[in-house]
Amino acid sequence: MNTNSLQQHVKEPTRGNNILDLVMTTTDLSINGLEVTDKIGDHQMIDFSLEVQDPNTRTQHKQVLDYKRANFELMKEELGCYNYEILMNNKNAEECYMILKDKIATATDHHIPKK
Repeated sequence: MNTNSLQQHVKEPTRGNNILDLVMTTTDLSINGLEVTDKIGDHQMIDFSLEVQDPNTRTQHKQVLDYKRANFELMKEELGCYNYEILMNNKNAEECYMILKDKIATATDHHIPKK
């Protein structure tokens, strides 16, 4: 579980002497007051509270490309300097797509500023 950044919170048996019922979270979530309580059928009940942050209270900063200030001539020039026939020789469609996508992303970073 540690390799997946998960934490298991139940430490007491929930059926007989076995821990069969799990409460797993990523390490940045907080579980409070976890208790193994009354039986339901042949399992113990797990009672806990989970603290979560309201996603509306998070400040998110998103960079947006400023196409009005883009230098499309230099971008076209940069994209035109590659020999795509050599770059894509003996490549399948997926590999060709990834090469082209990478070249366009690089040229975009170079010639289209962000706001």
